[in-house]
Amino acid sequence: MTEPRIEKPESDDATLDLTNQLFDFARQGDTESLLKPLEKGVSANLRDSNGNSLLMLASYNGHADTSKLLLERGADPTLTNASQQTPLIGAAFKGYTDIVQLLIDHGADVNAATPDGKTPLMFAAMFNHKDVVALLLENGADAYAKSADDLTALALARAMGAEAAARRIAQHVELF
Repeated sequence: MTEPRIEKPESDDATLDLTNQLFDFARQGDTESLLKPLEKGVSANLRDSNGNSLLMLASYNGHADTSKLLLERGADPTLTNASQQTPLIGAAFKGYTDIVQLLIDHGADVNAATPDGKTPLMFAAMFNHKDVVALLLENGADAYAKSADDLTALALARAMGAEAAARRIAQHVELF
């Protein structure tokens, strides 16, 4: 008996164009243009070929209103991309305090780590985002967590010359 032959459907250029537009809307913070497709049922967890969700793109690029819309429409703040980075890691890396708070308020894991063990706190510390460091610590970030290189956020901050972040972490560690 022969197996039925299943042919791959040809790509639908219009669908690909629309999908790419949605990623551009998220990347550019075009909240208004993103709203209608979401209302029509497009998943707020749509991901690109690198695993970046719409929320990852909006958060990483500093678009709080777009990030808020996506979260309100069911975007999962814990989804990771192909590099195992979360939207919170992206926002912490870039220093977007408002987005970090928004993601935390919607259930983001403050201690989620990349495969090399780096947490949002470590990324914020390395790039001297002291306000993000403070916010993460206030929300339960583990100041004692270690990367695969056996380095804490404090050690990483010091190694990068991120003195303001290092001072904030040191104050936190001394309190405990």
